[in-house]
Amino acid sequence: MRFLIVRTDIRTAADIDLAAAWAGGGPLRDEPTAPESRRQTVHAEDRDAALLLARALATVGAVRSGRQRVKVLPLDEPGHRQRWTDPPG
Repeated sequence: MRFLIVRTDIRTAADIDLAAAWAGGGPLRDEPTAPESRRQTVHAEDRDAALLLARALATVGAVRSGRQRVKVLPLDEPGHRQRWTDPPG
């Protein structure tokens, strides 16, 4: 399985957004519609390599100080992931 390792800026959230997310129970950030800006991207062919690269990117000063974050995302899955919503029967 291939992975994408991404170093992104962390968006600050306004107090009103925090209050709305807390009260409504919804997510504070919606990554599919408004992703954080990317600083660096790297590809890896397996999980171990992806985690090694993520650890290396986590040593960057901006990540260590909390201004950026590192994400490891699978690019292709060996099988399709099925959501289970209702119990069978």
